[in-house]
This record gives sequence, structure tokens and C-alpha cells, in this order.
Amino acid sequence: MRRDVQNHFASLSLNRNAKYCFAIQIRAEQCCAASERMNEAIRQLEPTALWQHFADLNAVPRPSKKEERVIQFIKSFGEALNLPTSVDEVGNVLIKKPATKGLENKATVVMQSHLDMVHQKNNDTDFDFNTQGIEMYVDGDWVRAKGTTLGADNGLGVASIMTLLSATDIPHPAIEALFTIDEETGMTGALAFKGGLLTGTTMLNLDTEEDNELTIGCAGGIDVTASGEYKSVPTKHTVAFRLTLKGLTGGHSGVDIHKGRGNANKLITRCILTLAQNTQIDIASIDGGSLRNAIPREINVDFVVAQKNIEQVKSVVKRFQNVLKADHQESDPNMSLTVESLDTVPKDVLPRLLQTKILKAISSCPNGVYRMSPDIEGLVQTSNNLSRVLVKDGVYSIQCLTRSSVDAEKTELQMAITAIFETLGAKVSYGGNYPGWTPKPSSPIVKLMSDLYVERYGEAPIVSACHAGLECGILGTHYPEMQMISFGPTIHGAHSPDECVKISSVQKYWGYLLETLARLP
Repeated sequence: MRRDVQNHFASLSLNRNAKYCFAIQIRAEQCCAASERMNEAIRQLEPTALWQHFADLNAVPRPSKKEERVIQFIKSFGEALNLPTSVDEVGNVLIKKPATKGLENKATVVMQSHLDMVHQKNNDTDFDFNTQGIEMYVDGDWVRAKGTTLGADNGLGVASIMTLLSATDIPHPAIEALFTIDEETGMTGALAFKGGLLTGTTMLNLDTEEDNELTIGCAGGIDVTASGEYKSVPTKHTVAFRLTLKGLTGGHSGVDIHKGRGNANKLITRCILTLAQNTQIDIASIDGGSLRNAIPREINVDFVVAQKNIEQVKSVVKRFQNVLKADHQESDPNMSLTVESLDTVPKDVLPRLLQTKILKAISSCPNGVYRMSPDIEGLVQTSNNLSRVLVKDGVYSIQCLTRSSVDAEKTELQMAITAIFETLGAKVSYGGNYPGWTPKPSSPIVKLMSDLYVERYGEAPIVSACHAGLECGILGTHYPEMQMISFGPTIHGAHSPDECVKISSVQKYWGYLLETLARLP
């Protein structure tokens, strides 16, 4: 372990208990030297306390559904500060801090962010999200990760709250810091959080990704999954290929769904259906996409054909690659479609009839924008992300995330998707159903923060709803009188390896946050 890292932990031990410091030290020792050097540069950025906490947090693996380590990390953090700290049945962490001297009469403020992050990496990046900390580096005015998601969504929100909890020189009212789990794959943490635990009258959610925006409403969502089993059949063909589509831009399935970016699952299905028009192919497996809330960027399809069709396969794939590049040259300039021979020919493949049904169902499934809002210009009202396709070893699963700010329309699209996949004989199930967040533009916190933004920056902020999911609507079911607002620094490419955060924007956002806390009634 490098001497400067050791010195850093030595200084930390003056302010935090041994358990917390030891846990961070162990994680740091697991990182490679190159990662340490890159992350040390992050620790020197301003505001240094915030970036220090972000670097500490990013040393902790924290995928959705596997947040045990980050829950313990935050719990130990609160306990080290001798602040009342509790963890509920599902893993949400609540830390309370009294008001600074002179602000005891102000109303308590709830500050909320989620602990989990989207784990996505480039196909050629060698990285284990379960054991490694994120490798960050400075690129001009941006902080990026080396071939993976950065975790700025929502790690910078978490780090901001950690900074306020540990600070001794920042004026603030009493704080109830709520760190939820599993926001990215169903919002189950917020859904399970009970009423009666918060006393604050205002909630500041730190999960918006443009520093000139104040978010006051969002869409609800539901997971739709079509699944089934099949009995493989032997193939009569003798030549095997792997068709790979990669290099798509991808992105957040709520924030970026209207940008026309290619969906790997949909595009490769078009290619295979085109290929199958004149060539008999037997599919052995399909593996596309990864997470419901990420627009799928990569997919592999292994298939078998007759010896006589080798050149035809290569010709069709080459032509289709040109078509895709022409169609998506602006949205996905790094797209690549390749076909390569496999040394081992799969013996078992899908039954031909089921293969056709699966391909046609994927082709027919709505993807992208379903309807724009008739009331708010530029806002997506309803959408679907066909996020994950896995067909292998006698089992198939097709996953979607359907979003809408109108519950009836969300149900309408959900039923349409169900009808399509039931033609396969698939079992269609639902999960992660969460409500939207109804905008309240006349709420006092909206006026306070809008006026403050104009005062500080000389222009009005964008006050709007978003199509992404935020936890405010869910938490508000238990606290209907609590006023809520969401804001944050500028983050681009969330839910993809292109994720990055603007350093100057973090500085802008931090000053805005501190002034907001000072002016809360």
C-alpha cells in the first residue's frame, strides 16, 4: 500500500472510529496501484471533502440487489460520527444530525439519495464489479471511469450528504439523511420504507442530472418479464457463427429514451429476420442487454447454418451493418456488427417454430417512446425499454421496463406487451411497480430554490418533471404533506460506461445546496 494512502487513513482515524477506517483501508488495499493513483487525483478536487467521500464510496462495490457492503459502510460512517443511525428491515439507512447552533428553531430537512449504482462495462473491459472499486480519472473538466459506469448516479448525492453529516463548519437545520437501497432495479428500498420515521417538512432529493434543472415530478414504472422453457432439438447443420452487435451508445432508459439511440436487442433481431428470409439458420443462444434501466448496448447470437450458406451469411451481415451505420450514424457512431466462426458447433438449438415466434415477438414489442406528454412540451409521457433477452439451455427470458407519468397509459402499454409475448406461450409476470410523482409547482421550496437560482446565476432554472424514476413519489405516499424537490450536478451518460460528471458543475451545485440549506425556513 502506498505511503500517501496510508497517511490518508491515518488522518481519517483521528475523526472516525477504527472499524470504519479499517473497512476503508481493506477496500483500498484490494485496488490496484493504478486505480489508487487515478483516484488520488479525484481526492484533490474542490470541494475536497465531497470528493474525498465520493472516492471512499466508490471503493465499495454496490450493485443493486447486492448492497450489503455499502449498507455497512454508511452505517459505520454514521456511528463513527456518534450520530443516531438505524437500518430498517430491507437495508435503508437513516442518520440524524441536530441543527447547528442558532438554527435549532428551523424545520428539519430530509436529504435523500440512493446507495446502489448501475454496473455496466464495455465488452473489452476486464473488471469485476463484485470485488473492485471504480477506477476514476480526471479528463479536463470531467471525471470519468475507466471502461465502466462511474457511480456519480447517485454517488455524488450520497457523498454530498456524507459531507454535511461530517462537517463542523457548515450551518444547517436538523438533518434526517435517508439512504435508500435498490433504486435502480425496482425502487424496493423506497417502497419498503415505512411512514412515521421522518419528521422533516421538506425533502431534498439529490438525484437530478443537470445543474440548471429543478425536478418536481417523475414517471412511474413497472417491470414486465416474459419467460418460458423449451426442449432443445439437434441441428442438422455443420457451421457455427457468433453474430455480435456492440459499441452502441446505450444510456439511461428514462433520461435518454427519446434520443433515438439503437437498442441492441431490436436491431440484431432485424438482422436475423433478414438473414432468415433466404437462409435456414438454427439459433443456439441469444444474450443481449443487461439491466432493465439501461438501453441495451451489446448482444451476441450463436447460430448454425449449412456449409453452402457461409458466404451468404457474411454478405447479409455486411450489408446490414451498412444499413445500421447509415440509420444510426448520429446516435451510435461507434456501432459494430460482426460475424465470426465458432470452433465448436452447438449440438442443440431452438425448435424452429419457437425461434420464429421469439424473433417476431421481439420485433413487434414496443420500444422507445410510446407517447409524448400533451401538456408539457418535450416530456416523454410513456415509454418501454426492451432491456434484456436471454435464450439459452432450454430457458428464455425477455425483460422490459415500462414507464409512464399516467398510470392508465402505463397499464395500457403493459397489457399490449403482455399480449405480444403470450402468443409465444410465455408466462408474463410483473414486478417493481412504483407510482409517479405528481408535480406541485406552487410549493414553497420550488419558489425558494427558483428565486435563489436567479439570484446566484442571473437566469431562471428549468423547473420540470422528468421521465426517469425518482423515489419522491413513493416516499410521498407516507408523507403526503412533505414538499419535495430534486436537483444535482451535471452528469452525462448515466447507466453506461460513458457516464461522467462535470467538475465545475459539482462546485456550482455544492454552493447552491449550501445556500439553500441556509435559507430554509
